[in-house]
Amino acid sequence: MSVFSHSRYSYSKSLFDPNGVAYLGEPEPFRYKAESDNTFHTVSDGDTLWGLAGLYFAGVPRPCGLWWLIGWYQPTPIIDPTIRLKAGETLVIPSMRVVRLYVFNPERRGLS
Repeated sequence: MSVFSHSRYSYSKSLFDPNGVAYLGEPEPFRYKAESDNTFHTVSDGDTLWGLAGLYFAGVPRPCGLWWLIGWYQPTPIIDPTIRLKAGETLVIPSMRVVRLYVFNPERRGLS
C-alpha cells in the first residue's frame, strides 16, 4: 500500500469550477462507530493527535500523518490537529481492524 493511499485526500473527489479548473473537494470523513475493539485514551498534558497517531498506528508507514483517523473518529470530530487536546478528556482510538475495514478498504475509495 502506498503512502498516498493513507492520505485523507485519497477520499476526495475532483471538482471543477465553471472555468474547468480542477480542485479537490472535502474528503468524506471517517466517522465514529461503537466497535468492541476501540481503545479509549485518556489525554495527558502535552498529548497531540500526531503523537497519538504515532503511538497507536506505529506499524503503518508515516503513522503520525494519520492524525486525522483519530480526529475524525471522535463522536464530535476534531478537524483541526492544531487544537490543544484537554488533559483528562477521553478520545476513542479506532483499532487497525476498523481502520482497514472502513478506511483503507479499496471499495470505499472507489479503487475496486
